[in-house]
Amino acid sequence: MRAKGRTVTAVLGAALLIGCVSGPAASKGPESESKEADVKGRADGRVLVFSKTAGFRHDSIPDGIAAVKDLGAEGGFTVDATEDGAAFTSRNLAKYDAVVFLSTTGDVLNEAQQRAFEGYIQRGGGYVGVHAAADTEYDWAFYGGLAGAYFQSHPAIQPARIDVEDRAHPATSHLGEAWDRTDEWYNYRSNPRDRAHVLASLDESSYTGGTMNGDHPIAWCQNYQGGRAFYTGVGHTKESYADPAVRQHLLGGVRWAIGAAEADCRPENGYQPLFDGTEASLSAWKQAGPGSFTLGDDGTLTSSGGLGMLWYGDSGFGSYSLKLDWKAAGDDNSGVFVGFPASDDPWSAVNNGYEIQIDATDTPDRTTGSVYSFQSADIKKRDRALNPPGEWNTYEIRVEGERLRLYLNGVKINDFTNTDPARSLRDGHIGIQNHGADDQVSFRDIRIKELPEKASTRSAPPGD
Repeated sequence: MRAKGRTVTAVLGAALLIGCVSGPAASKGPESESKEADVKGRADGRVLVFSKTAGFRHDSIPDGIAAVKDLGAEGGFTVDATEDGAAFTSRNLAKYDAVVFLSTTGDVLNEAQQRAFEGYIQRGGGYVGVHAAADTEYDWAFYGGLAGAYFQSHPAIQPARIDVEDRAHPATSHLGEAWDRTDEWYNYRSNPRDRAHVLASLDESSYTGGTMNGDHPIAWCQNYQGGRAFYTGVGHTKESYADPAVRQHLLGGVRWAIGAAEADCRPENGYQPLFDGTEASLSAWKQAGPGSFTLGDDGTLTSSGGLGMLWYGDSGFGSYSLKLDWKAAGDDNSGVFVGFPASDDPWSAVNNGYEIQIDATDTPDRTTGSVYSFQSADIKKRDRALNPPGEWNTYEIRVEGERLRLYLNGVKINDFTNTDPARSLRDGHIGIQNHGADDQVSFRDIRIKELPEKASTRSAPPGD
C-alpha cells in the first residue's frame, strides 16, 4: 500500500520489470546447474514430440504433431518429432527443454533409453503427456510416477463436462469454471490427486462410463524428481487438435514444462473456498473505505478506485494456509492483508496487520512478495517465480503462530516472523486491497485450509 502515491526509482523499476520476463531455463545436460537459468521469456526453446506406439495407434497422432509444431511457431519454441527410441540418449535429450509423449502406447523405450530419460528429468527436463501417454510403459515405475496415473479403461466417445479446478495455471487460465467438450474419456488405475496438482477433473454425472467414484482428474501437473511433468487426458480425436481451447491448453502445458511460465504444481487438498467466483460467496465479504471490486462473468474480482479493502468478515483465522490467484496488467498496486482486527476502516489493517504486497516497481520492501515496509522478498527467487504482467500468479500465505511464509507459484520467497507486541498474526481477518483509480488488479479462487495443529477457535468457513 502506497499511502502517498507512486515513489518509483527508475533504475530499480527497470530491473524489476526485466525480472518479470526472465527466469527459469531447461537443463541442457549435466553441465547445467538447474532448469532455472534462462528459458523464461526466451524465444529459442526446443521441444521433442515422441509418438512411438507398441499397442493401439491413434489416427490423430499426425494432427497432434502438426498442432504442437504450430504452437511452437506461436510460442517461440522449436519442435522436432520422432518415433525412434534411439533419440533417448543423454546427449540428444540435453538439447530439449521438454519431451511430449503424444499418445504413445505400450513398451516404447529399452532399459538404456529409460535410464537416459530418467537422468534428463532429474537434471531439470520437462515432460508433457497427452492422452494415451497414460497407456505407456506399465512396467517402468519411474514413468508411472512421472505420468501420474496409468490408463485403465474408457467408454465410447461422448460429450462431458470438465470442472476446471485451477484457473491460474497457463494450461487452464483461458478456460471458464466448466469446459464442455467431446472426447474419449479415460478411467485411470489410481487417482493422482495426492501426488500431483489437479488442474481439471471430469464431472462423472455429465456422461456415462466414469469409474472413479466422482473424483476423476483429467489434467494435472507436478514437480517430479527435479523435473516438471504435465499430463492431459484430452486429445483422442483428430478434431481435438483444431479446437482453439485444446490448443491453448496444450500450449500452456508445454510453456510450463519448459519453464516459460510459472505455476504452483504442489498437491492441493483440504482447502475451503472463501470466494469461489460467485455472487453468493461474496456475502461474507465487506468493503472498507472508498472504491470497490467488480465481479466479472468469469468469476474474477477486479479492483476499482481506493484506498480501500474488501475483507472477509464472517470470521478471523489463526493458523492457516491461504491461497489465491492474482493478475496485474502492469505496474498496478494491490496487496493481501492478514492478521488485522475486524474494522470498517482500511487503515486499521495497515496499522494492526500485515500486507503482502503486489506492485512491480517500488523499493524492495514494498514490491511484489514483500511484507510491506517490513521485509523484502528474496528478489532473485521472486523474479524467477513471477509471471509477467497479464498472466496469473498464485500466492500461498502460510501463517503459523507469529511466523508468515509466502510462496509465489509454489516457490518460497519470504519468511517473516512478527516481533511487534502491538501486532499479532495469531488471530485476525483477511482482506484484499483496492489501491486507487490507476490500479486494476484481479483476484480469483480465494481459499483457505486451517492447519489443525495450531488451529484457533473460530466459526467454520463455507463448506466445512
